[in-house]
Amino acid sequence: MHTEQLVLAIDDEPGVLRLLRTQLSAEGFRVVTASDGEEALRVAEEQRPDIVVLDLMMPGMNGLDVMNALRARSDVPVLLLTAKGDDQDKAQGLELGADDYLTKPFSLDELSARIRAVLRRSVRGPEGDYIVRARDQEIDLQRRLVRRNGQIVHLTRTEWQLLQVLATSPGKVLLNAELLIKVWGPEYRDDLQYLRVWVSRLRRKLEEDPAHPTLIRTFQGIGYMFDPNETAAVPAERAAIAIRE
Repeated sequence: MHTEQLVLAIDDEPGVLRLLRTQLSAEGFRVVTASDGEEALRVAEEQRPDIVVLDLMMPGMNGLDVMNALRARSDVPVLLLTAKGDDQDKAQGLELGADDYLTKPFSLDELSARIRAVLRRSVRGPEGDYIVRARDQEIDLQRRLVRRNGQIVHLTRTEWQLLQVLATSPGKVLLNAELLIKVWGPEYRDDLQYLRVWVSRLRRKLEEDPAHPTLIRTFQGIGYMFDPNETAAVPAERAAIAIRE
């Protein structure tokens, strides 16, 4: 029986695939590769990898197409490889459910560290054994379930982890860096794009009016607060008092 975690690396450049296979194998991973989207989906279905490393810029079926197809089939963690300046593609990749991205050129040590960080997050368990109720929402921290008006709300793994951290500190402003560290790890403490994307995703699923959120409040330049009560917006000066040390 294999105990090493399996990485599926997808890139249309054979040299990149050889490099990824050599480096990640030396780091203790098993590695399978694919050079185009169709092959990638077939290998993913057959091999059931623990994580996918996916290049965005591929001919034919591009990385975003592959991402969309993968997300329709499973919740396997995905780390995107992007070219410099592809901020729109990065955001779109995160919107489609990517767990992380790394900009080319990157160091192989950083790639290995990012893969391990994503894998750690993918197996993280719940942090509580109780239910948080917020207006028409019921958040079951033990069973990892969210219901809105009695109907189950389907969240991705990352959406759930972010909500879990917010919901276990109701009424308290959590610093941007604190959220990034708790959800993604210390390597991500300055990457505010993650928060913007994933908070936006949560609001679309949980808020009555995502454009005017009341459940997950923004404190510009500070952080976010999960507010389970129908209250007026808390002034930033007062909110700062509730920030966790």
